[in-house]
Amino acid sequence: GHAIECRINAEDPARGFRPCPGLIERFSAPNNARCRVDTHLYGGYRVPSHYDSLIAKVITHGKDRATAIGQMEVILRTMQIEGIATTVPFHLALLADPAFRDGKVHTQFVENDFLPTYCSPSLRDADKLKAVRPSPPYR
Repeated sequence: GHAIECRINAEDPARGFRPCPGLIERFSAPNNARCRVDTHLYGGYRVPSHYDSLIAKVITHGKDRATAIGQMEVILRTMQIEGIATTVPFHLALLADPAFRDGKVHTQFVENDFLPTYCSPSLRDADKLKAVRPSPPYR
């Protein structure tokens, strides 16, 4: 089998992963056998600025890499975290990357290969952003 874990942080990927504390206006996460969501969030919770920005860990498992990635994409698109920016859009873009999907990654893949494209000023126009970043509720 294969497992994927995404660590969801209260950070804004569009602004260099700047911390994004604030009020969680709404939170819901899938509760099924296909995933595990470890979190302390609830609607009305205020993410403080003084601590680690980790707000959830999401783990999926599948018979192979493609299945685990597909399940993670469904879970992240279903999860709702409203009120603050999170790293959910970043994870969805990474999961969609062809090199990541094919397992052609290394320990410096995100920093050296993925982030320069993801954070590129040429991706700032609306049409390109829609291709790699989902629409709200992911802020």
